[in-house]
Amino acid sequence: MYAVIKAGARQYRVEEGQQLDVDLLGDAEQVEFTPVLVVDGDTVLATPADLGGAKVTARVLGEHKGEKITGFTYKPKSNQRRRWGHRQRFHTIEITGISRA
Repeated sequence: MYAVIKAGARQYRVEEGQQLDVDLLGDAEQVEFTPVLVVDGDTVLATPADLGGAKVTARVLGEHKGEKITGFTYKPKSNQRRRWGHRQRFHTIEITGISRA
């Protein structure tokens, strides 16, 4: 059984016991996601009526930073230069359960 969840601005395909990195979730130790799609063998739940009671539970394992992204912009002939960088923070979560009803 697997599900597709929406966390932040991204969607992830998750299974029970899987660990993944998502955008920061706040201070909660346990989180619940409303699935966008649930597949259990040949059964596919995809409509809002089917997914009414479905949920995916996860626990937060920790927080870490992603890799550094750097950039440089300039405009020729005007001595305009700018160097910038960004390092995203993530929460690592572990999927503890997927329920259909």
